[in-house]
Amino acid sequence: MSEETTRITYEIRDRVALVGVDHPPVNAASQAVRAGLVAAMVRAGADDGVDAVVLHAHGRTFTAGADIREFGKPPASPMLFEVCYAIEDCPKPVVAAVHGTALGGGCELALAAHARVAAADAKFGQPEVNLGIIPGAGGTQRLPRLVGMLRAIEMNASGKPIGAGEAHTLGLVDAIAEGDLLASAITHARTLVGRPPARVRDLAVPPFDRAEAEAAIAAIEKKARGQISPGEAARTTLRAANLPFAEGQAAERAVFLRLVASDEAAALRHVFFAEREVARVAKTDGVVPRPVTRVGVVGAGTMGAGIAVAFVDAGYAVTVVETTDDFLAKGRERIAEVWGRAVASGRLSEEARAAKLASMTFATDLAALADADLVVEAVFDDRDVKRDLFARLSGVVGPDCILATNTSYLDPNDLAEVVARPERFVGIHFFSPANVMRLAEVVDCRATSAETLATALAVAKRLKKLAVVTGVCEGFVGNRIWARFRREAEYMLEDGALPQEIDAAMEGFGLAMGPFAVFDLSGLDIAWALRKRKAATRDPAERYVDIADRLCEAGRFGRKTGRGWYAYPEGKKTVDPEVTALIETESARKGIARRAFTADEIVDRLVATMAAEGEAILAEGIAARASDIDLVFLNGYGWPARLGGPMFQAAKRRQG
Repeated sequence: MSEETTRITYEIRDRVALVGVDHPPVNAASQAVRAGLVAAMVRAGADDGVDAVVLHAHGRTFTAGADIREFGKPPASPMLFEVCYAIEDCPKPVVAAVHGTALGGGCELALAAHARVAAADAKFGQPEVNLGIIPGAGGTQRLPRLVGMLRAIEMNASGKPIGAGEAHTLGLVDAIAEGDLLASAITHARTLVGRPPARVRDLAVPPFDRAEAEAAIAAIEKKARGQISPGEAARTTLRAANLPFAEGQAAERAVFLRLVASDEAAALRHVFFAEREVARVAKTDGVVPRPVTRVGVVGAGTMGAGIAVAFVDAGYAVTVVETTDDFLAKGRERIAEVWGRAVASGRLSEEARAAKLASMTFATDLAALADADLVVEAVFDDRDVKRDLFARLSGVVGPDCILATNTSYLDPNDLAEVVARPERFVGIHFFSPANVMRLAEVVDCRATSAETLATALAVAKRLKKLAVVTGVCEGFVGNRIWARFRREAEYMLEDGALPQEIDAAMEGFGLAMGPFAVFDLSGLDIAWALRKRKAATRDPAERYVDIADRLCEAGRFGRKTGRGWYAYPEGKKTVDPEVTALIETESARKGIARRAFTADEIVDRLVATMAAEGEAILAEGIAARASDIDLVFLNGYGWPARLGGPMFQAAKRRQG
């Protein structure tokens, strides 16, 4: 049996040809699928025993888009746009029967059919922009002919899918199946027999306000923050109103091919594969996680409140414990405020907020956690405080309850020493605000069992977190590299650069904020307190920059005090001559001859520094893959996905 026949099924039922894609798990449009579809359309078109065609898919979804195994490889014939022409040019009416997801190339296949019947749960979307490209098989040209220009621009530029109901309202879907999808599609196909096929490419784009479209595109380009593909998708879609279909298709193809070869697309493909690889954890392969329904959170400060909200939002029964009634009341207020902001923005109803709060238990006695399946501590990051807490928790919770620390810098192996059955101890390092930030570093401690690690990963997944497994070291992956990044930026201050020059270089590179602006936003006093705690153990031979300490001694803690690395008169960031003078004085005191830095030098030095620390982390076995490190910075530190992460960037820059 040929590969073509293993990918495409062909059946005639009462003079309707059923052409089915059978390429699990997601029926990706591989070369074999594409070739099989073209052959099936030719066969059905020439068969006197066929009056109509239904294009459908086996398994759990319609065609979910391109085959990721072909990413980065030379294109193989037939191209997807050629398949779409083969469907559209079939002399018999072709109805797409869509269930599950019709995304990217799958949506384009459906658009090429002469009609579309969808299951109630179907979704349609063109998420190519998330990979740094645009639809390349007519999606930018066919979609506006069905749903209108403004909606097509938004869909193609955002990549967000829409449901079957909205698709039907917009005109993308002709009917929503009642009962069996295939039977409904066959019935619909029979109604089209005897009429000329209704090709989408022959439709005119409905009238629209061009000024409104241009304004929408300008907003899209601004929101993209340097990413090219959303604006290209929007502008290519707009061409459908100006060009005949064939010319618009050719223009789309040219943009698609240009973007496929771009650095942005390469970076976003890297991220795409990285997110699939990060879930592969050798230690937990084949291990079944423990069930978790009841969760305790100890500590209701800013971090603890965010963690509690995240667990409640994920459907867990949550108990929050604080040391006093006053602290508990303040913690409850913080939690209520988080949901209050959601109510104010319209994302949550007041009734839902009240129900969430009512579902929680608040207590000042650890005994309230006796029946918990998982307890996460979010107390002050002090070794003695945390060790005392875990020792007491060991005597309260059941022997199988998993105990997790949210520490940022302390040694989890040290904390685990006081835990009875330390194999149930793990680190789950949330990033603030914990209910918003996608990243969670799951720390595999010395005694952590495979079952405990698997359970922590399963919980993180239910919380909709991207979990990156790390080993134990100071700062784990993210904070360890960030500390080295910060130190190198401060070295450059002494060497001749100024904060605004470093920030401008990194923002020009693509970061939303430069490092010194970020330091001011987060507060300089936090890092200062950490430096003071570690001062006694600091290697006297290590280069140490005193400038940040001098700022803090002067009460310059950043935005919250109106002064830090910058001044903030009326809240506006401005360069402060006092800071410049301080930096130059410190350089002179150390006998350092200051020199000018180009933007490229600044970027190269900082990226190389991060990558070098990342390589050390990999060599020590703290992280499993360089791409895991990139995900930490994309999801925890605001690196744009279009840059691929520091490890990706360093490798790219080494290659020239």
